[in-house]
Order: sequence, then C-alpha cells, then structure tokens
Amino acid sequence: MVRYFLLFCLTMLLAGFPAQAAWHEASSDHFLIYSDQKESDIRDFAERLERYHDAMRFLFNRPAEKPSPSNRVTIYALDSARDVRDLAGKGNKYLQGFYVPRAGGSFAIIPEVRTGRYELSESESVLLHEYAHHFLLSASARAYPLWFSEGYAEFFGTAKFGGDGSVGLGLSSKSRAYELAVAKDVPIELLLDTQAYQANKSKRYDSFYGQSWALYHMLHFSKERKGQLDTYLRALATGSSEIAAATQAFGDLSQLDRDLASYLKKRKITTYRIPPEYLKTGAIDIRPLNAAEAEMMPVRIRSKRGVDDEEAAALLPEARAIGAKYPGDPFTQAALAEAEFDAGNDKEAIAAADRAIAVDPDRINAHIQKGYALARMASDADDFDAAWKAVRAQFVKVNRIENDNPIPLMQFYLSYKGQGISPPEIAVHGIERALQLAPYDPQLRWMNANQYMADGKYDWAAVTLGPLANSPHPSSLSEAAQGLMKEAEAKAAATAEQGGD
Repeated sequence: MVRYFLLFCLTMLLAGFPAQAAWHEASSDHFLIYSDQKESDIRDFAERLERYHDAMRFLFNRPAEKPSPSNRVTIYALDSARDVRDLAGKGNKYLQGFYVPRAGGSFAIIPEVRTGRYELSESESVLLHEYAHHFLLSASARAYPLWFSEGYAEFFGTAKFGGDGSVGLGLSSKSRAYELAVAKDVPIELLLDTQAYQANKSKRYDSFYGQSWALYHMLHFSKERKGQLDTYLRALATGSSEIAAATQAFGDLSQLDRDLASYLKKRKITTYRIPPEYLKTGAIDIRPLNAAEAEMMPVRIRSKRGVDDEEAAALLPEARAIGAKYPGDPFTQAALAEAEFDAGNDKEAIAAADRAIAVDPDRINAHIQKGYALARMASDADDFDAAWKAVRAQFVKVNRIENDNPIPLMQFYLSYKGQGISPPEIAVHGIERALQLAPYDPQLRWMNANQYMADGKYDWAAVTLGPLANSPHPSSLSEAAQGLMKEAEAKAAATAEQGGD
C-alpha cells in the first residue's frame, strides 16, 4: 500500500512538470540552465548570472577561470515555488529555491525567473545568496566565521542588474531591513563567535542575518574602519580565535556595536556599480531540447535532487517507459541509467549507459553511472580484485574525457577503499586535486581530512576541516567535522610538542 501511495504522489509531482513544454538548455561559462521559459528570458537570465559572477570576480581581482563543463552549477527553473517545495521535501511553506553543493554536479532548483525588470524576485535573491557562498568557497578554501559567510552572501545577494549591462552590489535588502526592525538583536559577542552563537541561539526569530549584512557592509565601506576587515581575516588565517581576531582588528567590541547601530540609522548607504565595460560574460549557447529530452526532464530533475529507495522504485516505471520510447537518445538513456542505479539495478544501469555511450562516446553522465554500477557490483564479484580494477579503468576513462571533473578522481580513490587496500599516492593526490576543483563539496572535504588524519598530517586535517566545521548550513557532517577538527588540532599540538623535545 505504501508503494502504491508513493507512486501516486510521484505521479502527481511529475504531472506538475511541463514534460512536453518547450524546454531549453542555456550553456554558459559557469552555468547550465534548464527551463521551459521563452528563449529570450532564458538568455537574459543566463546573462544576469554571468554578469553577477564576473562582478564578484572583478571586485576581488580574481582571474577569469572557467570550470570544467560538468563542474558548472546546473539550474533547474520550474513553473512555481510549489514545485520547488515539493522537490525539497522539507515542508517549508516559504521556500523559494534551494542549492546543493556537489562535486561535479552542484545544482539549484528555483521557480521561473521573470526577466524584463531589474528588481530581483525572491527566488532569484535566494539563488544569488547561495551562489555567493559557492563563489566564496571556490575563491578561497579558508574557514570563515558564520557572520562573515552570511554577511558576505547577503551583501552580494542583493545585486541589481542595470539595463545598460552594469551590476550594482552591496544594496540593502527589504527583508533584512524588516528583520533588523522587529527581530531580537544578537549581542555583538555572539554575532562574532560562531560556536557561542550556535550554542546560545534563541528559539525566537533573531536578526543574525541582518546584523551580519550590516557589519560586513560597514567594515567594507566605512572610512573610519578602512583596512580592519583585512586585518581581521589575516588574524583568523594565522590562528587567532574569532573573538581575539575581532578585538585585534576592530578594537573595543562595545564601541563596534555602537558604531554599527549608528551606521544602520544612515538614510543613504554606499554601494558599488560595476560598469558593463569591466564585465565579461562569455558566449551563451541556447538550444531547444528534443522531444526525448523534454519528456525525460522531470525524471532527471527528480534523480538529481536525490531519491530514497522507495522513491527510486516509484520513479523507475516512468523512466523505463520514456527510455523504451527513445532507445537511441543518449540524454534519455543516461537519465535511465541513473534511475536504474538509484533503484538498485546495476546490470540494467550499465545496459542503459552503454546505449547512451554507443551514440555519444563522451556522454559523461552515462560513463559515471556505469562506473557507479560497476563499483557496487564489485563488492560481491567472484573475482574481487579484477572487478575493482575494472572500476578504476572506467573512471580513468571518464578522467580522459573530462580531465578536470572531480568525480572520477574521487571514485578512483574510493575504489581502493572498496577493495580494502590503502590508496596509493596517485589516488591521494587525486582527491586533493578534486578538492581544489570543488572546495564547496562537504563529503569531499571530509574524505580529504580523514586521509590526512590517517597519514598523520593533523595540521593539514584541521585546516581542511575548517570550512566544513564552520559551514553556514549546519548538518550532522559539519558537527562531526567540529569534533574531528578538535581532535586534529590536539594531535597536531602534541606532535609539535614532541618534535620540540
């Protein structure tokens, strides 16, 4: 009965997707967008995102680098916020979009963005906020205090796109202004101390995000406090605690709090306007999806969002029906391979992947799903060692197709773990490189830190764990990272003391 109910719910969810609508794919340097909006709207949206990325890059004088195709952020724009909330599955009636950081597959799911106007929709603000987190971690793998991470994301998440191609940054947010007016204030000492704030966070709605935005804004623009933010970040980088770094850089914290209160009373605030001639967005290629791709798109989105065993079983009949209808379409067969793998059907997943690869030998997702299925089958293979060698050979093939895709580097390393042998140096270097390519992936960061612990590189482990332990999105993994980081720091200190003796 439960399975039939799940199948009914999934059918209703898929019915909400416009499977036969004119889906388009917009491909740019940093984003891959799927939407059933008009081509002109999708192009405008893609251009705005690229301008946003380049405005941050310009402001921080970062080099203009392009990620590998599979390591771009994929955005699925659905018909409504209700569709987004159904996929999120968290029961949040106010959710306007969400972002999942994932090596080789970061994605965001949002409602359609209405272009033709220059004030952000709520869903676009959510996306820009989350992409600011993504950019910050991509630009620097340092651990930042929670207030800084959120203040940074709020500062950039209110971007304004001028009709002349310019981008405005550092604008105020109506929602944060309301929050600052009505929500409970966070004492400055708690605001500046991540662990203290999380330990003493009230169940009441507080103004943490608004205060974080205001503090970042003030430190960024205030002439009286010029250079203090850089001093603060240097102190953190050299090992000072959050409060010690704040006191060293900002001086008396009570005075900082008073200055912040005065700053918030200003009628006008300073902002940035990045002229269009300083921004480079690159080419944006838009193509309509064919009938097979459009019909499979709801299945693909659901698979990418993630399914449990029962959801995978409920989704599979739809995937198989579409796959049987279009046996020669590589997009459809790669999506079917993923659905088969999610449902536990390894041989069927490999068969679908092989059909995709036969038509398109470089179809990355098909190769990856085949590798996943081979790895799961290897655990019970009669010729155990040969099976794991085949897994490694498959992911070496993926690496040759797309050298800077972090997934094959991760899976090459994990194949040794699955085989029960210590990963060789080349595999360890592989996951280190993968983390350079995808520093926002929490599982990959955890993987590297544990390898450093095993190798006795405790100081490296502690540094690697910092961004995860201080994640702006707390989870069971970030809590585990906090514990392991303390252990790593203690062992690093003990090792240094022994070396001193």
